[in-house]
Amino acid sequence: QVQLAESGGGLVQAGGSLRLSCAASGRTFSAYRMGWFRQAPGKEREWVSAINSGGGSTYYADFVKGRFTISRDNAKNTVYLQMNSLKPEDTAVYYCAASLISGLYDYWGQGTQVTVSS
Repeated sequence: QVQLAESGGGLVQAGGSLRLSCAASGRTFSAYRMGWFRQAPGKEREWVSAINSGGGSTYYADFVKGRFTISRDNAKNTVYLQMNSLKPEDTAVYYCAASLISGLYDYWGQGTQVTVSS
């Protein structure tokens, strides 16, 4: 059982950067694979990135490769998404999620808004 809370969203110009944080409650954070998802108005939720429980393996959707970096600090119960070279099409609500089974996310945060202006 884990509770998640995202922060770090905001309004930036195209080409700018943001770092999103997801703070987890409880003492079982290190057992979870963590993922980031996003959803724009009128669009389906899409997967953005994932990181394994130990932090040694990372995965990215094609549309963010080379621009976004996922990381985690298990001592702080926090996962991050560093977003560089932001584009207007990155505008969405970003959610973090926790998974005990790969591909199946059990817990979700409330989301944080990212808006990129052109």
